[in-house]
Amino acid sequence: MEFFHTLLELVMAFIHNVIATLGYVGVALLMAIESANVPLPSEFIMPYAGFLVQQGKLNFHLAALAGAVGCVIGSIPSYFMGLFGGRSFLLKYGKWLLLSEHDLDEAERWVDKYGDMAFFICRMLPVVRTFISLPAGILQAHFYPFILYTFIGSLIWSYGLVYVGVYFGENLETFRAIWHKFDYAIIGLLVVLGVLYIWKHVKHIRQDQHKLAQQKLTEANGPRQDL
Repeated sequence: MEFFHTLLELVMAFIHNVIATLGYVGVALLMAIESANVPLPSEFIMPYAGFLVQQGKLNFHLAALAGAVGCVIGSIPSYFMGLFGGRSFLLKYGKWLLLSEHDLDEAERWVDKYGDMAFFICRMLPVVRTFISLPAGILQAHFYPFILYTFIGSLIWSYGLVYVGVYFGENLETFRAIWHKFDYAIIGLLVVLGVLYIWKHVKHIRQDQHKLAQQKLTEANGPRQDL
């Protein structure tokens, strides 16, 4: 538990240092990293920006705008990676991003049901929003609607989290008391959720690897020739 406590503190310190040093550019940079399939949680990034808003160091609207712009910037390379790499790219390299073909099938069902609007909805969902750009490219989503919905959904998400940071800043002492009283319980809950998420995705990734191995074996043997 102490390890995860330290890891969480390091991640938060990194986020705080980047935003404190670079301001809006730092917010955009960190959100771009998150949208490029790197699990750097926006749930830490934008509330800290909101905390600086409460202190008068950042502007509320510009902070949210920087977050949305960063999401768009990070989504573009991920989208094209999926577009040109296709489903085979996900099968080969998805394990490094904790993405599986199951996730792609899930995204495909969302797109079938909601069309391009699915990407707007996914941008306002925790965890899902981080990885949706790669499946969007694989599914050959319309690029400009994808970018537009990414921006709008991310802007709404960013506004909400900036407000959380503002509220947190205004009630800092109360939150500090709660954190120090229940810090291990909070970290324990985060660890359990993280382990469940990883376990679920690793299971699907192993299924993908087995499927890929079977495909390679079939290709190596070639078509069967009846004499």
